[in-house]
Amino acid sequence: MNTIITIGRQFGSGGREIGETLAKELGIPFYDRELLTRAAKESGFCEEMIKVHDERPTNSFLYNLVMDTYSFGYNSAAMVDMPMSQKVFLAQFDAIRKIADEGPCVIVGRCADYALAEYDNCLNIFIHGNEKCKIERIMKKYELPLQKAKDMIIKKDKQRQSYYNYYSSKKWGRADSYDLSINSSVLGVEGSVKLIKQFIMDFEEKK
Repeated sequence: MNTIITIGRQFGSGGREIGETLAKELGIPFYDRELLTRAAKESGFCEEMIKVHDERPTNSFLYNLVMDTYSFGYNSAAMVDMPMSQKVFLAQFDAIRKIADEGPCVIVGRCADYALAEYDNCLNIFIHGNEKCKIERIMKKYELPLQKAKDMIIKKDKQRQSYYNYYSSKKWGRADSYDLSINSSVLGVEGSVKLIKQFIMDFEEKK
C-alpha cells in the first residue's frame, strides 16, 4: 500500500475515530492533533501558538500573498508582516507535505486534501452524519445537555467550513470536493472503515 488518506469531517460524525481506526488496521501513521506537534517542531513556533490558531481563519487573510510566500519559503520578507494564523497555516501546509513524502498515512482535517492536491496517490474522504446521531455523540463525549451539544456542533462546523473555504479552492463538505463521502450514522465506525479499506483496494488496483 502506498496511498495517503485525508479525512474531512463534520463535528460529531466520528471522523477522527474512523481515521484512527483505519490507520491502525492498515498499520500506517495517523495524524490529527499529532500534526500540530510536527508543525511546531519543524517551523519553530511553540505548539500552544499553533493550537490556538488551528483550523481558524482570519478575515484579513490574503490568499495570493500566502501562497506566493509559501512558494518562496519561510525566509520571504512577506512572512514578517503576516498574521500568525497565516504563518500557522503555512507551517501545517509544509508539515503535511513532508509527512506525505514519508509514505502512506491518514491525515485528519487542516486542508490536507488541498495541500496534497498534486499527489496522485492521495484519496480524499469526507465523513458526515445525521444530526440526531451527532448530537448524541457530543452529549455523551463531553457530558453536555442537548442544546449545548447542538450549539457546539454548529460552532465547530462553521469554524471548519470557514477555514477550509478560506484556504482551499474547494467547498467544505460538498461532494465534488472529495473522492468519497460517507454517512457514518448509516455505517457506524466499523462499517465506514470497512468501506474506506475497500475503496483504497479498488483505487490501488486501478493504478
